[in-house]
Amino acid sequence: MLSEANSFGLILFIAVILLLAFSVRIFREYERAVVFTLGRFWKVKGPGLVIIIPGIQQAVRVDLRTVVLEVPTQDVISRDNVSVKVSAVVYLRVVDAQKAIIQVVDYLNATSQLAQTMLRSVLGKHLLDDMLAEREKLNLDIQQALDAQTDTWGIKVSNVEIKQVDLTESMIRAIARQAEAERERRAKVIHAEGELQASEKLFQAAQILAQEPQAILLRYLETLTVIGADKNTTIVFPLPMDLLTPFLGTGRRD
Repeated sequence: MLSEANSFGLILFIAVILLLAFSVRIFREYERAVVFTLGRFWKVKGPGLVIIIPGIQQAVRVDLRTVVLEVPTQDVISRDNVSVKVSAVVYLRVVDAQKAIIQVVDYLNATSQLAQTMLRSVLGKHLLDDMLAEREKLNLDIQQALDAQTDTWGIKVSNVEIKQVDLTESMIRAIARQAEAERERRAKVIHAEGELQASEKLFQAAQILAQEPQAILLRYLETLTVIGADKNTTIVFPLPMDLLTPFLGTGRRD
């Protein structure tokens, strides 16, 4: 009888140890346990030590850390009918473990599929120039649209980044021609503005010289001095008599 009692006690002890082994769960600081009792949701527990009743309760482990989700390259047609290939990355995390397990089967796959749809939908409303020059605004638009949809799943989309926008070879050549034409236009505008400013200054100088005939004569003589500096050149430069009229008139008065 004593040996049977010892055997029963040993079996009972082993059973208790096994029961505790299957009942005790340890969850890290960034993990939560969604506990179900007989198939019905009970509560979210953790982190730390969590006791689960085997056969009656089940616990689903949920990671609360930020997940980086790659969005596959999508074919997008912009509002100006330009076909481009766009890839992006989504940063998300679980903020409500209960909703993430109960409301959706696989929240990562569901968010990935939704991100692909949102990427095509949002970018299709913008021009190609917006995709190339205003990525920050487009990132924010996609993030807000995606976050509004995943809120019912207990998922928070913190950021969306467009990684790359690939253009066809013909579109790259067209953009290069457009940029070259824009540079030529700016060069012509700058040249025309320079000519306008120069003509205005010349007009002002002509008005000032017209008021003082002696100034015109001095300018004329200065020009002769500059030309005469080149000894290898002979220049016949007529002297207009109109320039000497003021001086001749002064001599007659004396």
